[in-house]
Amino acid sequence: MEPLTDIKNPRLIYLKGLLFLFSGCLAAGLLLFFSPSLKVAVLLAISVWCFSRFYYFAFYVIEHYVDGNYRFAGLFSFFGYVIRQRFGWKRPPTDDSPPE
Repeated sequence: MEPLTDIKNPRLIYLKGLLFLFSGCLAAGLLLFFSPSLKVAVLLAISVWCFSRFYYFAFYVIEHYVDGNYRFAGLFSFFGYVIRQRFGWKRPPTDDSPPE
């Protein structure tokens, strides 16, 4: 059995993106269906916008404006990075990491 690796097929990558879009629209639609009010719709829109901005901050802003050595590999990677920065822990060097 082959080990799982990153998705390389562009069609599968697009399918994955469309599934995320569909799932998000379905969840938002169901929330509005079960609680149809302007207040819920506005709070849902603000929540989606804020989470999107946080994701952008985690992968783009930190890498390009705060720490050029940081490479985003997911939100767990980002939270690990924040904890390491907070407590001054150093990540063990890898083969592709630049020398300090």
